[in-house]
Amino acid sequence: MRTNTKKWTMLAMLSAAAYAVMLLSKQIPINVLGFLTFDLKDAVICIAGFLFGAVPAAVISVIVSILEMVTVSATGLWGLLMNVLSTCAFACTAAFIYHRQRTMKGAVLGLLSGALLMTATMLLWNFLITPIYMGYPRQAVAELLLPIFLPFNLIKAGINAALTMLLYKPIVTALRKANLIAPSDSVSSRKYGTLAVSIVLLITFALLALVLAGVI
Repeated sequence: MRTNTKKWTMLAMLSAAAYAVMLLSKQIPINVLGFLTFDLKDAVICIAGFLFGAVPAAVISVIVSILEMVTVSATGLWGLLMNVLSTCAFACTAAFIYHRQRTMKGAVLGLLSGALLMTATMLLWNFLITPIYMGYPRQAVAELLLPIFLPFNLIKAGINAALTMLLYKPIVTALRKANLIAPSDSVSSRKYGTLAVSIVLLITFALLALVLAGVI
């Protein structure tokens, strides 16, 4: 019973953190085509998935997307659908693979697979849904798939993957010290090389986001 209480407390905390990060992401004055924004909440949800599994990550994704829809989003149910599909493709895939191979290699493979699946998924659903809720002609959306939607989703996934790699270990260490998770829930000790790679990737994808948005 105590373990379940800790788990639900953690899931509630991570849901609140993901929602807060989503709100902060909306303050970043960088977007593509006026409606594609670099939401960073997927990193928090992916960390939740690494800790508790793919299903809890999906639940958090749905909860946060619903809260976003009723509080700050103007895209309604279509935006909710796109949010859930994008986050689940990334975070649930990464969590599923990591839980089958709980090593740094498994984490990296999961993040890479999640990033690629999210990109492929959103190319399909942007083609299907964007003309409906944004009012774009379908042919115009089709012409934007490769030059805009493909790099946007790759960059967005890359930023969230780098953030996950950068933040997972410190968060797990803090939670372990607070006795909220068991020691076995963490990956092996972080190497300085992993930290350096995470920072380099984050900076690289952030610069690519600025280029795609036409800021630099």
